[in-house]
Amino acid sequence: MAELLLTPPFAFAIYGVLVGALYMTGKAIAMRGTASKSKTSGYASGEKQDLEPAAPGYRPFFVVALFFAILHLGVLMLGTGRLEPVTIVYIGGLMLALLALILG
Repeated sequence: MAELLLTPPFAFAIYGVLVGALYMTGKAIAMRGTASKSKTSGYASGEKQDLEPAAPGYRPFFVVALFFAILHLGVLMLGTGRLEPVTIVYIGGLMLALLALILG
């Protein structure tokens, strides 16, 4: 019997029943609320929400993410290599890539 209780499908079923019972108990003892306009409207520190997004799309995020990816991977490559003349060329290329990304 103990081996049966420890099998993943049986344990999942027990946890599912337990979670369902707790959910139903919480739903039964929860206080009933009344519908109002305040509950469905957006809230941001007492101000009305803007109808337009602050930064439309994901482009600003991807530019910043790419900047940090290039920077961190470049530093990782420099940190794991030896100090050789080709390292100066690599640093120059890294600086050019970051400058091109910043300027757009």
